[in-house]
Amino acid sequence: MTMSKEVKDNQKTQETIVRFEKVSFEWGVNKPILDSVSFTVRRGMKFTLMGQNGAGKSTIFGLISGTNKPESGTINVVQGVSIASARQVIPRGELDLTVREFFEKCFTKKVYDIDPRIDDVLEVVNLKGHTKIHDKIMRTFSGGQQARLLLASALIQDPDLLLLDEPTNNLDKAGIAHLTNFLINYKKTVLVISHDAEFLNAFTHGVLYLDVYTKKIEQYVGNYFNVVKDITARVEKENMKNAQLQKEIQAKKDQANVFAYKGGGLRLVAKRMREKAEELEEQIVEVRKEDRSIRPFTIPSQPDLIGEILHISSFETLKNGKLVKHKAKISLNKNEHLLLQGPNGIGKTTLLERLASGHAEGEKVREGIRIGYYRQDFSTLNFDDTVYQSLSSAMLAGGERLDEERMRSVAAGFLITGEFIRTRIGDLSEGQKGLVAFARLVLIKPGLLILDEPTNHINFRHLPIIAEALDKYAGAMILVSHVPEFVKQIRIDEVLDLEK
Repeated sequence: MTMSKEVKDNQKTQETIVRFEKVSFEWGVNKPILDSVSFTVRRGMKFTLMGQNGAGKSTIFGLISGTNKPESGTINVVQGVSIASARQVIPRGELDLTVREFFEKCFTKKVYDIDPRIDDVLEVVNLKGHTKIHDKIMRTFSGGQQARLLLASALIQDPDLLLLDEPTNNLDKAGIAHLTNFLINYKKTVLVISHDAEFLNAFTHGVLYLDVYTKKIEQYVGNYFNVVKDITARVEKENMKNAQLQKEIQAKKDQANVFAYKGGGLRLVAKRMREKAEELEEQIVEVRKEDRSIRPFTIPSQPDLIGEILHISSFETLKNGKLVKHKAKISLNKNEHLLLQGPNGIGKTTLLERLASGHAEGEKVREGIRIGYYRQDFSTLNFDDTVYQSLSSAMLAGGERLDEERMRSVAAGFLITGEFIRTRIGDLSEGQKGLVAFARLVLIKPGLLILDEPTNHINFRHLPIIAEALDKYAGAMILVSHVPEFVKQIRIDEVLDLEK
């Protein structure tokens, strides 16, 4: 009896293509990430990988693709399954490649029709270039355009398993809509790390939840919002059950003390009561410690700010590969917030870089003004410094003498404690680099705060706290963000739309 094509296809869809069996992994010495983790991924499934910043989500991608090796346990990837990963940032060694060379590196063998393939995939990520795009150097693209190129470098491989690490970072509304549509229609398997709830809910079949405390993965099936609701409900239920058990345990212990005090034959009863209390203690469920969020914080502004801090009389934008000059009349004083808008690639980051460096004709920052610059690629951080060195230098830049107690207190508010503070910046996850960048802004006490996509890589639990700190910032501020819900929470006094 031969099997019908439909049955064969159905069996193939149900096939497990990735299986983790009791996998343990640690970074360096005593930095466990996974502890005897088991889970499966079936063909055609689209899963979200959830967990706190620094829990090890990107590490799991490395284990699946083979760049990381487990300490123990086995990882089975079905033979012949092709895997492609969209990285968060372009490696420094690839920034001077042309677009063509960058995409050629995605393949182990030479691809002869690479140019039309590039054109097709750039259409998918909504990055339609001019005819010479294949020869453009990677570093000449804006942060948003680089994010699209990274995404395209995974999509061009048309893999059986697509690994996407924060794919919506730096994408504007049109870019996110394009990507969402692509993923809804993608027939193969997808694993996504993202903090964008609406985006995830559009295509997710389930969640792999990496608990930063237990180092285990829990597998949930259902759409993203339902799963998050389930996790919250389970935690509440476990908390209630534990509270009830604690009550019973205390009652048994109190009774045991009373009987033991009376002595004689009642001592035996007291012993049984204690044993019963111990049995109940074993039933207490280890409740997930909820993802901690950072503490509410304030970014102090440079003291004695008077008069105009920033003046913009002209600026340049990039349209169809050509620089266009525009006249403007923008002045920022203390306690004034400017929102800088425009699509990817129009020149927002270039304008911010010029302001931060002071190399500009039509833009001028008053002399003596301290600038706090949050860059989307974290290039204001020295990747060779430890976190401790980075925060110390920020404190000195902010005009303070080195006060270790205050520095550690600020760091702790951003969940920077223990081993984290002694870690090299280059070894941190992108989310952890973001937290270090915010801690530095608090210590620098800037007169002008420049923020280029400050929500990128940051755990969604932290965002309302960051928005509140920016809303209350009393110096001059320029903000670029493609996340409307975030911008809505911040006081904006003026808007400069580079497209208009």
